[in-house]
Amino acid sequence: MLFSRRIEHCQVCGTAVVYQIPAEDNRERAVCPACHHIHYVNPLNVVGTLPVWGDQVLLCRRNIEPRKGYWTLPAGFMELGETTEEGAARETDEEAGAQIEMQGLYCVLNVVTAGQVHLFYRARLLDTTFNPGPETIEARLFHQHEIPWSELAFRTVKMALDRYFSDREQGQFSLYCADIR
Repeated sequence: MLFSRRIEHCQVCGTAVVYQIPAEDNRERAVCPACHHIHYVNPLNVVGTLPVWGDQVLLCRRNIEPRKGYWTLPAGFMELGETTEEGAARETDEEAGAQIEMQGLYCVLNVVTAGQVHLFYRARLLDTTFNPGPETIEARLFHQHEIPWSELAFRTVKMALDRYFSDREQGQFSLYCADIR
């Protein structure tokens, strides 16, 4: 099943939209019968980091739904006016209050069923002082064997962590791309 963010009313004039395939298009869109504006619904970008201190990774316990109380990497929706890297750094600061040095794009995970693309950057923590924001109950470091695997909030977080520990063991990090359907 494909994810759908269904539009009911035109964002320009407020008229109820109709779903049809516009001329020179190949899929159904929300079209306003009054002002003829075509509404495109595209995937949302979720950006975050996989912050590391030595052989430990930083995880945040969520204080918001979905999955409140579960652990995640610091991440959230990208904002207009920022790059994916800037968004990932902002989310890391907002959720963990962590100071980091970005180390490059690490994972691109297409979450087709949710209409999202998750992008995680590797990051090196500059210190172990954390000041979590209101979306986080706590932020703390975990060795691989300490990670609460059954309490991870999202499949993408588990996939990124699995890949990270595998790459770390091999001594080489490469860009990882996967699809979740």
